Amino acid sequence: MPEVRFELEWPDGQSSTLYSPSTVILQYLKAGDSFRVSEFESLGVKALRAASERVRARYGFACTRTDEEESQLLQWVARYSPDASVRVISQLP
Repeated sequence: MPEVRFELEWPDGQSSTLYSPSTVILQYLKAGDSFRVSEFESLGVKALRAASERVRARYGFACTRTDEEESQLLQWVARYSPDASVRVISQLP
């Protein structure tokens, strides 16, 4: 299953990388997109869960790494105001 990684830019200029085990995440996030932090939180969680379910459908078990990514995502968004902006800078190979 093709993996996808995104580089994110947070309101304070910090960057981080979000991993997905499935390209289904491309239905939710694309390079160049900007979101309010609160919107990115709900969209990111939804996208990661969809990716994990895609793995489950193909292999019979969910992707535990998406659980780790979701936890990390929630830690990131907790640092910022819900109305601040986060940007998807790029899709990484």
